[in-house]
Amino acid sequence: MRNEPAAPVAVTLPASAGSSARARQVVGDAAAAWGLSADAADDAALVVTELVSNAVDHATGPVGLTVSRTESGLRIEVADQSSAPPQPRPVQVESARGRGLIIVAALSRAWGSEPTADGKVVWAELDS
Repeated sequence: MRNEPAAPVAVTLPASAGSSARARQVVGDAAAAWGLSADAADDAALVVTELVSNAVDHATGPVGLTVSRTESGLRIEVADQSSAPPQPRPVQVESARGRGLIIVAALSRAWGSEPTADGKVVWAELDS
């Protein structure tokens, strides 16, 4: 990470289970460098975990993570190599899975996805 507080941070992660932990570390380091509150950093860590986990579970190839400072918080972007847009699913009470996008929506000011030449970017914006 650069010493410039407003410089975006971008990393490429393998499509593997350990990538969520690395993504949390990247977001946590960026939040600390930018002076975000502990609550904002915790929310961002949970959001990035869900977005990276979805990319690992539902796409192929490496996962791109970009974290940018915004005027009111931060933006998290997770790129993968699947063109399928994210689809929130109805929660099945007995299932331990399937709540990721609901969590992202609850903790984010806004979120969505955009197609790219080789897949998509799923993004979330959080307040600080």
